[in-house]
Parts: sequence; C-alpha cells; structure tokens
Amino acid sequence: MHATWCRNVRLYSLCVGAILGSAVPCLAQPQALAIHRDNPHYFEFRGKPAFLITSGEHYGALLNLDFEAKPYLDELQACGFNLTRVFSGTYREVPGSFGIKENTLAPLPGRYLAPWARSNHPGAADGGNKFDLDVWDRSYFDRLKALCKEAGKRGIVIEFVLFCPYYEDNLWDVSPLNAKNNVNHVGTMPRTEVFTLKHPDMVARHEAFVRKVTGELREFDNVFYEICNEPYFGGVTLDWQARIASIITDAEAGAGLKHLIAQNIANGRARVENPNRAVSIFNFHYAIPPDTVGLNYDLNRVLGDDETGFKGNSDRVYRTEGWQFLLAGGGLYNNLDYSFTTTHEDGTAVVSAPTPGGGGPNLRRQLTILKDFLSRFDYVHMRPDTSFIKGGLPKGVSVQALTDAGRAYAIYIAGGSKADLVVELPEGKYTVEWLSPLTGKVEKTGGLDHKGGRTTLASPEYQEDVAVRITTGR
Repeated sequence: MHATWCRNVRLYSLCVGAILGSAVPCLAQPQALAIHRDNPHYFEFRGKPAFLITSGEHYGALLNLDFEAKPYLDELQACGFNLTRVFSGTYREVPGSFGIKENTLAPLPGRYLAPWARSNHPGAADGGNKFDLDVWDRSYFDRLKALCKEAGKRGIVIEFVLFCPYYEDNLWDVSPLNAKNNVNHVGTMPRTEVFTLKHPDMVARHEAFVRKVTGELREFDNVFYEICNEPYFGGVTLDWQARIASIITDAEAGAGLKHLIAQNIANGRARVENPNRAVSIFNFHYAIPPDTVGLNYDLNRVLGDDETGFKGNSDRVYRTEGWQFLLAGGGLYNNLDYSFTTTHEDGTAVVSAPTPGGGGPNLRRQLTILKDFLSRFDYVHMRPDTSFIKGGLPKGVSVQALTDAGRAYAIYIAGGSKADLVVELPEGKYTVEWLSPLTGKVEKTGGLDHKGGRTTLASPEYQEDVAVRITTGR
C-alpha cells in the first residue's frame, strides 16, 4: 500500500477499487459550496451545514490595487464570518460615487485592475492606456486566485459578482467595455443596452469573460457566482441574465467543481416569477422587513439579503435587519460595512455621513452574536413559523421564529423593552434562555416543565431587541 493514495483531496482516487476490483472510492467526491441535501434554504460547505453571514467591504478587494486583502479576511475570520462579496472589475466606481467616503470600489488613478490588459494606445477616460479586450491581464487572474485561496484558508466563501449595471453616465464613461476606452471598437451603445441581447459583439465579450473566469476558478470550492448586481437598474434584461446563467452551466459541464449561481431579484421585496432552474440563490437588497422570505420560501432556494445601507450610520438598523432576515428563514446575510477602506483594511475606519451605510467593530460583534446564536441550533431541521406565538408582544414590535416543533424554538423580537410571551408548546421539559443581541449576554434562563398547551414566558427588561432560545432534550 502507498501512503500517498489519499493525500490530495482534489484527486478522486479509486484506490480501494484498484485493489478490490470495484469502484469504491477512498474519498468522497469533493464539491464546491452546495445546497444542503436536507433543506434547500441552507448551504453545505466542506461537509457541514452552513448559512452565510458577514459584514464585508464594498466589493473592491479584487479590482482596487490599494486594498490589501489579508488583514480584511483575518478580521472576517476573527468574527466567525464566512462570506465576502467581490465585484469582478467589469464595473467600477469613481471617487464621490453615491457619497461613499474612501470607497473601495473607486480606485485612485492607476490603481484599477481590470480583467483585460491595457494596450499601448493612450486615451482611456481614467488617464491610462486603452484596454485591449482580446488580451487578458494575467496579473488580474493571479490576484483573483490568490484572493480565493486566502479566503478559502479561512473558511470564507466568495460571492463573485460578474456584472453590474452602469447607474450613471460617469460610470459607463470609465468602463473598459465602453468603446471610448478600448481599442476593439466594442461598446458604442448607450449604457442601458449593455446588458441585453441587442448587441452580439458585446454579448460575446460577456460570454468570453464568464468562460475565462469559470475556467480559472474551476478548482475552488469557496466560490459562487452572482450573475449581475441590481439588474433591475440600467436596462438589464431577463433574457440576458438567463443567457449568462446558461454560459456558466455550459462552461462547467466538464471536469472540475460545479458552482452555485445566484440571481439578484429586487431591492426590498418581490415574488420571483418563473424562476430559472439554473439559479440556486435568490438575492435581495435592503430586505427589511423580511417578508420577501415568506413570499419565496416555497421555491425551495436559498434566499439572501446581500446588501444593506441607506438607513444611516448607526448599528441598530443593520443588526436588526440581519436577525430578522435569518430568523425569518433566510440563508445569507451580507451587511455592507464601510469601515473597511484601503487605509483601514482591518475595518477600523470611522463611518460617518454622507456614506449611506454603517459598519465597524461594534456592529460586527453584534452580528457575531447572531451567528453564534443560530449556530447553536440544528437549523437545517427548522422552519420559519410564528404560529405557536399566541400573544404577549408589546405593541409595534416585530417577531420572527425558526422552529422544530417540540424540540427547538429560536425567536427574535425587535422593539419594546418587556414581553410576556404567550406560546403554545407540546408537553415536555424545556430550557428557556433570553439573550441580548446587543451584548450577547444571557439575561435570563430557566427551566420549564410543561404539561402542554399555552404558557407565558416573561422576558427580562431589555433594550431595543431580545432573542429567545427554547430547547428540550426530548
């Protein structure tokens, strides 16, 4: 026997079968992030159930050469987070975009890295040479693979966003896909027609990029692809999105890992109509209240809230958004954290107006509390359900709950300061814990020897919100 038979988990060895004459593998077939086999609202990652949660930078870790990823990824790992959202570089912003201070998506002159190499011809709108869309920039793909590798070492999944609409003319003006910025004379259409099927030469460039990226990242298990950020702006069409999804699927039809595909559906809430079978994750932005989860739960896909913001700089609104979305049955939450900048990759920059969102160490600590609270449950076998709550909530509060009836109940109450929660539970012996989402402290705990039916659970006094954990060993 050879000690090297099963050393590399990326090689699917039939070592036992070679000896026994049967196709018995010595290792399970490796796979990328996948949908959980028992509950399609959650993931399976490296053999374990997972939901994805983070408080991540503004998507420029790849395209901005001034952003050093390792301190950033170290901070996410220290918080117990397992996700970062990364824009591919087909879209970029400029200083001042959306009022964001030290915007990582807006690199300084000479510090933007695109998938395509610069030519020898000057004249690009950013002051550099024009791009040659026939030539890939090897340094871009080296940086991309290094980012995926470093994230993978820390158990962090990369949501790789392939495209983004050009919200304003000044963003289209600096795009490599704009004919003014490339030597290939591609991109003469208005910005609202870039992500449609109207212009075959542009679609061909999109397809080539997707095939190149999927080829480069074929062996990474910690990646999934989002087709397009906020396609409901800027003229992005559904048939174009379907085309890109089909290209991903086709490109990955051969050897290598198969990666999940996400589609961004709406800001706020929407019902997904005619869902694309190739798409496993439906993402929403600013999904508060989280009623979009209930609207789409029957589709049996992962539902994500993968961008927050535009509600000021305080922690409370983004903490409660995360708790509400995940306790409503969502499987992914990405808070957009503006405290990560090119001068503070560790997330210690002070966030203030006019930057339209929040972030910082305090908020990340609060989201770690959420991550730890939910991780203590066998959440794969729980479902969103508040029907067992029969009253006792203060006026004006919201409540979400995940349940495995008779075994475990995870409850989140946003608002108020005291609750006499009336719940209907099966007969059993339960432990009841009241936890502060703000501090992580268990404020009250006790046993409940319940004969079945309704009972009242009195909360401690709390500030802003409270979480309840009800469990039994039965």
